[in-house]
Amino acid sequence: GGRSVGLTPLLLSVRVCRCLDSARAFGLDVSRLRRRFRSLQRALHPDYFSRRPQAERDLSQQHSALVNAAYQTLLRPLSRGLYLLELHGVKLAEGTDDNTDMEFLAEIMDINEKLADPENEASLQELESLIAAKQEKLITDVNQAFERDDLQEAKKLLAKMKYFANLEDKVKSKKIPS
Repeated sequence: GGRSVGLTPLLLSVRVCRCLDSARAFGLDVSRLRRRFRSLQRALHPDYFSRRPQAERDLSQQHSALVNAAYQTLLRPLSRGLYLLELHGVKLAEGTDDNTDMEFLAEIMDINEKLADPENEASLQELESLIAAKQEKLITDVNQAFERDDLQEAKKLLAKMKYFANLEDKVKSKKIPS
């Protein structure tokens, strides 16, 4: 093979940080993220370290897991947004947030009721499309909020995205025949 570079915790941390560095913005290029992820996974693959000392093999496994977790976080807009808020020291409130507007909550309750007992496959499909459209709009709004450095607005929008993510999960569970 090519030249072998020993792995040190610092070297690996720098490489992983570089991988994540491209994701300091909410609107990221997913195909670029995917390419970087695959390239790091190849570089950290345990087979590559089979003849290296045990400490390096352990590091490759740890960092491979770290890269995987980072990729999964950055891939989904909701988890990516929450991660970016966390980097700025902003946390989403657990449970219900007092600041959520009543009109929005009424809309969520309405969709929830329709989901609880969908009339037919077509109405379920309609709800799925509605939820997807709402999510797309929220993703656009969250991106704009982050671009303006309006973290409080991003936080509010991400809280709404969380509600729609739950609705999305409910739709998926309805579609799976039990």
